[in-house]
Amino acid sequence: MVERTPNSVAAVADSYSFQVDLRGIVDLLSHHLYSSPRVYLRELLQNAVDAVTARAQRDRLAPTAIRITIDETGLRIADPGVGLTEADVHRFLATIGRSSKRDDLEGARREFLGQFGIGLLACFTVAETIRVVTRSASDPSAAPVEWVAAADGTYSVRALAPKDFPEPGTTVQLTPRTGAESWFAPRRVIELAREFGSLLPYAVTVESGGVVVPITDGPPVWRRDYPSQVERRAALLDFGERTLGFTPLDLIELDTDLAGVSGVAYVLAQPGNPAESSAHRVYLKGMLLGDAVRGLLPDWAFFVRCVIDTDSLRPTASREGLYEDERLSIIREVLGDRVRDWLTEIAAEQPQRLAAFLAVHALGVKAMATHSPELFQIMMPHLTFETTDGRVPLTEFARNHPVIRVTTTVEEFRQVSSTAAAQGIGVVNGGYAYDRELVALLPQLLPGVEVIDLDAATITAALDPVDPEEELALTPILALARATMDPLSCDVILRAFHPVSVPALYLDGRAARNERTRAETAIGANALWTEILDALDAAAPRAQLVLNYNSPVVRRLTRISDPDFLKTAVESLYGQALLLTHRPLRAADTALLNRAFGEFLSWATQRAAGAGEETE
Repeated sequence: MVERTPNSVAAVADSYSFQVDLRGIVDLLSHHLYSSPRVYLRELLQNAVDAVTARAQRDRLAPTAIRITIDETGLRIADPGVGLTEADVHRFLATIGRSSKRDDLEGARREFLGQFGIGLLACFTVAETIRVVTRSASDPSAAPVEWVAAADGTYSVRALAPKDFPEPGTTVQLTPRTGAESWFAPRRVIELAREFGSLLPYAVTVESGGVVVPITDGPPVWRRDYPSQVERRAALLDFGERTLGFTPLDLIELDTDLAGVSGVAYVLAQPGNPAESSAHRVYLKGMLLGDAVRGLLPDWAFFVRCVIDTDSLRPTASREGLYEDERLSIIREVLGDRVRDWLTEIAAEQPQRLAAFLAVHALGVKAMATHSPELFQIMMPHLTFETTDGRVPLTEFARNHPVIRVTTTVEEFRQVSSTAAAQGIGVVNGGYAYDRELVALLPQLLPGVEVIDLDAATITAALDPVDPEEELALTPILALARATMDPLSCDVILRAFHPVSVPALYLDGRAARNERTRAETAIGANALWTEILDALDAAAPRAQLVLNYNSPVVRRLTRISDPDFLKTAVESLYGQALLLTHRPLRAADTALLNRAFGEFLSWATQRAAGAGEETE
């Protein structure tokens, strides 16, 4: 027994029900849950299909045709489905969020389109009133029921005489609200009905002004029989072009009935964007879920667009996307495997088809191969990489270069490619997407092949040293060149190498680039940071300007007697070597190039003027 103090107060909590502002709910649906009021017709079709499906489970001979009628009063949709009793009407139509399919959720997933019990409210985005007349097929003795709801949240229910609605089923009538009449125009209703319901398993028609327009086209094109594979392929390609709005390069049939998914993947005729996942057209048991659904395929399969029908995936509340769950993850993997299998098949049996595909989508295949060494092994003879031997497959390149060096960036490859090729050093450009990762897989697939990162010291070591006497003769020039390059954190060395058309080679590794960034940061830093950054300068690596003794241009430097002009010549060689790397120039490098160009122009002008005076 609880003893109460004099100050204690016994309180009894009252119980209340939430009050729902229907206009607020409708605003939430139209502006946040659904992408457009157009979904109202999908929700009507969905309820009708579910009702017909429920009755068909009990009576296989029951009618299934769904009729949409448009006249001056609005829109009606009639179905010969399972119908509702008066108790059902109060339970399901008047309770927001209650679904007649919710009691058996797994059954709802497999047999019915709807799950969330809010679909009928979507009609209030375009309708002022909703009138539902229904008669239950499961209880023939029950009277027909009329349920009328208004957008202000009020509704009424009354029983009708059996003669007023003699057959089981449901008719939903919408009265347009002011400003939404365009959604009830016959042409628009037909377009929406075809878009959402063309693949439904039951016949759907739209009648207006005495004209009846069929909506459904029968089974999906990929489930039809054709006299030959050629005709089947032509029909599938035509369907893809009409449905997706582009001419496919190729197609992949997705026959995965065990996963509850069927359809076709269409290969884009233009390169896709690897940074953006594909958007697909997805049907749920024949009803269009969305035409830009993402997450259906792995991210690497960005080069295909799918049209699929599924009875196993779970839609989001808006029924315009797929719910991310374990089942979707499994199906995503299954469909990804199907795309890989297709590539394997055409690589082995149809090389021309593969070549046409790779001409557009080599990047996509490389993306897939990073996730599948088995696929990479199959595709290696067909994928080309930028190397010092040109654009060649890695299988061919590995035969000539058992030790393969790979660069980190495109600029690093361009910096050394011509010189490395002349020295017989095998280098692969690893700066492009996925190339570096794929080259790293080679030792697993090609025994005896070694892959190592390219180091600037490797190139330097491969260059021939210059005879000591010849280098001694260039000591004054080298001394001036080193003094000129020192402020730019660049050393100068002399080597003999090919091609002779390259007078100077600029080499810097990752450590040297980091050091240059550190030095540039220290210039604009405060005193504390400058001291910290300067402490990191101990034995910091520097870039190298390698002068080519085999180049006639370098040898002519000995003929320059003017120290200032010699300095300009060295700066010009440095600028040319930088330009050969194709990397962005720093402000200091741009200023140096402009200064050297100006000096040469001034010298040429003075020489031309002097020659003119001598002629006179």
